[in-house]
Amino acid sequence: MATKLIPLFESHDRFLELNHNNLAQEQPVVISYLASFPDDLSAIDGYRAVRSFLRSYEGNSATFNSYRTHVERLLLWTLLICKKPLLEMTRQDGERFMEFCIKPPVDWIGPVVKARYQRVGGRTPKPTDTFTVNTEWRPFFLTVKKPDLKLAQEQNKEPEVKPYRMKQDSIAQIFAVCGSFFQWAADEGLSNNANPIRAIKQKSKYKQRVVADEKAKALTVLQWSFVLETAKLMADQASDDAKTEAIAQAAAKADIEELDEVDKKALKTKLELLETKQKHYERTLFIIATIYSMYLRVSDIVGRDNWQPMMSDFRKDDHGNWWFHVIGKGNKSAKISVKDEYIDVWMDRYRRFLNLSPRPSPDDSAPLLQSLTGRAGLSEGHIRTLVQEVFDFALERMRADGFPDDDIKNLRSASLHWLRHTSATADAKVRDHKDLQADLRHQSLATTVDTYYNSRDEERHRSNKYLVIEDR
Repeated sequence: MATKLIPLFESHDRFLELNHNNLAQEQPVVISYLASFPDDLSAIDGYRAVRSFLRSYEGNSATFNSYRTHVERLLLWTLLICKKPLLEMTRQDGERFMEFCIKPPVDWIGPVVKARYQRVGGRTPKPTDTFTVNTEWRPFFLTVKKPDLKLAQEQNKEPEVKPYRMKQDSIAQIFAVCGSFFQWAADEGLSNNANPIRAIKQKSKYKQRVVADEKAKALTVLQWSFVLETAKLMADQASDDAKTEAIAQAAAKADIEELDEVDKKALKTKLELLETKQKHYERTLFIIATIYSMYLRVSDIVGRDNWQPMMSDFRKDDHGNWWFHVIGKGNKSAKISVKDEYIDVWMDRYRRFLNLSPRPSPDDSAPLLQSLTGRAGLSEGHIRTLVQEVFDFALERMRADGFPDDDIKNLRSASLHWLRHTSATADAKVRDHKDLQADLRHQSLATTVDTYYNSRDEERHRSNKYLVIEDR
């Protein structure tokens, strides 16, 4: 009987390649692992059930990965800890599983790893390549919080790894995902038992185990002003450097002609590098302004399988108002109102830099974003890296200007998505909540109100800060 842990399911791309009529295309190590368990645990049947369940969510890689995490843990737990068939779990088993997830044993916890399996083969993937289990993989993993990692880098030391602690939203996901699995199994006729997750009573006793002081993931006014100013400075400096070099080379054209080909090529390369740097930072400035101006998610500028954002997605109506048309979460189409300043300043600046007309037109064929070589579109990871570079430089500028750590520490935690929250937090002070809801594309008005209208801790504290007890 197996005692070690291995990942049972691979990446989303590899999952799509499986033959769901049989087990012929599974990793041999997975099949032999499952076959090593006693017959009365029905390991293969449990695996098939989980695989079929995950197939319902294969259309979206992010959803698939989230669901895979929870049901894979569940299957491994039934085989290694509970020692009973997955589809025969009871309410008591469900409670034990919840307790296990909240405080997993040390040997089930590992570092964050990107690959569950490692390819054995040449540099170029081939059908004949084989895969081995990544021995560092574990069902649960420890992460170092971004601000702790940044602070450790600043202090040139290793970040402190804190004990494993399951987040509140992860506990809620276990109930949602595993509960959905058992409901699916019942609907498919695979189980006649009561749903062991949804049968759990007093779920709040699990959900209240982790109490956190949730703070709005938004930059302060000061931090945002430094971020935008930093992005502009980086773009302006790169532009100045490229123009200065171009002017210098133009002025020295006669002298350059007398150089040998190696030196000429070096000068040409230097100018091309400066121009590439200018493209890089102009595009980054445009990305930051675009996300902030319209409360966008990163997927809104990356695109989806059935939609790639184009300049022509900015459209002006009969009243002269601009709208950005998107395909958002759940493949829902929507339009977002666009600020005049965005069109007049940031869109204008970027399009002029690209030698395009100042305003998009309905037949504009230009992509919203493109690589430095002209390929349409950028990946989510690339965009996050571009924005993070600005956050890091803004933090360094604030430190150099002598701002106290309390004023800059948020920048160590900040991510691209904070731009959406920062903008919405600022605009909530002047916009009607229903209008803001529509542009944020929240399904529920309560989400908008609770997040941006009823959570103004700063204002609440200011109303009380200077009140006195004595001599009132």
